[in-house]
Amino acid sequence: MSSPPAYPGIRVSGCWSLGTEGSNAESLDRLLPTVGAGRSPRKRTTSQCKSEPPLLRTSKRTIYTAGRPPWYNEHGTQSKEAFAIGLGGGSASGKTTVARMIIEALDVPWVVLLSMDSFYKVLTRQQQEQAAHNNFNFDHPDAFDFDLIISTLKKLKQGKSVKVPIYDFTTHSRKKDWKTLYGANVIIFEGIMAFADKTLLELLDMKIFVDTDSDIRLVRRLRRDISERGRDIEGVIKQYNKFVKPAFDQYIQPTMRVADIVVPRGSGNTVAIDLIVQHVHSQLEERELSVRAALASAHQCHPLPRTLSVLKSTPQVRGMHTIIRDKETSRDEFIFYSKRLMRLLIEHALSFLPFQDCVVQTPQGQDYAGKCYAGKQITGVSILRAGETMEPALRAVCKDVRIGTILIQTNQLTGEPELHYLRLPKDISDDHVILMDCTVSTGAAAMMAVRVLLDHDVPEDKIFLLSLLMAEMGVHSVAYAFPRVRIITTAVDKRVNDLFRIIPGIGNFGDRYFGTDAVPDGSDEEEGGSAG
Repeated sequence: MSSPPAYPGIRVSGCWSLGTEGSNAESLDRLLPTVGAGRSPRKRTTSQCKSEPPLLRTSKRTIYTAGRPPWYNEHGTQSKEAFAIGLGGGSASGKTTVARMIIEALDVPWVVLLSMDSFYKVLTRQQQEQAAHNNFNFDHPDAFDFDLIISTLKKLKQGKSVKVPIYDFTTHSRKKDWKTLYGANVIIFEGIMAFADKTLLELLDMKIFVDTDSDIRLVRRLRRDISERGRDIEGVIKQYNKFVKPAFDQYIQPTMRVADIVVPRGSGNTVAIDLIVQHVHSQLEERELSVRAALASAHQCHPLPRTLSVLKSTPQVRGMHTIIRDKETSRDEFIFYSKRLMRLLIEHALSFLPFQDCVVQTPQGQDYAGKCYAGKQITGVSILRAGETMEPALRAVCKDVRIGTILIQTNQLTGEPELHYLRLPKDISDDHVILMDCTVSTGAAAMMAVRVLLDHDVPEDKIFLLSLLMAEMGVHSVAYAFPRVRIITTAVDKRVNDLFRIIPGIGNFGDRYFGTDAVPDGSDEEEGGSAG
């Protein structure tokens, strides 16, 4: 058992029991009390300290207003795993409510809530019939797919994207659809058997047992199962007496001894929640990384890597560069010649895709020995905003290409890239991915985008980073961290100045292309913001 954290409290059975604020018992009529009442807003552990909500929802997108800072180092690897909190306790003890209160009090994005209820095993036909008559024991460890729970939690801790089953409590079955979770700096795993497996326990960095009076838990379960799951009162009571209460006594209550913290009376215990949040904040601060500064001094004296391919500098290509680099070039001409370069760049990049021999028959009835694409599908992913200007050129040469987007911006206080939003096609791991950004200076945003693709199981050697202009620093940064990523550009400039602008450079591509005002402290990357 891990040693208890240094929280004030009362030592009970080898764990720490935290007192409640005040002496009023939790009301049975208010099962979901107002979250966060009476607590002052907290400082974010991310670089943004504003108090706006972390999400903006539109009809099509969910955009994080406080971005996720780097979760990897300059080598492109995760230096510390996500912090995993386990929340155990009896059925209807208030675990989910406590989890949501912790999430709100943390006041940081990129916190993932993983419920054990999603991992009930698929029932046989006989078990389905038993469940329909309230004769199947859902409160036994054998009812849960612990292998899937452990593999999912491991991947989340490693920063990977995971697919989580969606369980239908009305039909006692998994739905066909899966829920995708990604981007966890903090994982909160809650369930009645959260501490019932030794391997699972080893994955939890902090273990919290929510201890709620049995009468309160019974009333909550009655209301939940009748109103949300379509059960009748006789069936709920029968199931409670036959399975729920014995399981609590035999399997759940004994796990209290392995908990680091016991929270009496669940969500009403604001003192306990505040102390838990303080500890998680300190853990997040220990995990903060400074990547861009490391990139500025690393790997810069090496020759350009063999994974780099630069479009041949013909007089035509050099002439187009002359036009788009000229500060006097009009916006119309800038757009026209940029599009021409993009088309040439993408055509050049496609030559690196795998092809295999194939034979077709011509209209004259003759065989032609040719080549055909040997992969499954091509997907384009643009780093917003400038990267999306390359999408039309990709669509023009790749029929039915799928498109994804990633929004990465530089935090002006820290200089670090932050991930704000991503939308990737399903099953992208099977595809060759063309990652697009118009300029890459330090390589910070490009590295983050590549890391996102790797976290979604895209093989490194299937990623092609395309950019109209790159600095040598950016080339080295990406190639060192991800030596199997193919880097393709139309030109490489030598230097990056103190503001991370490429010298001689092209200016802020997004501002010149879209006709927007330049950001005073911006770099060549998008809005000073795509930190590429």
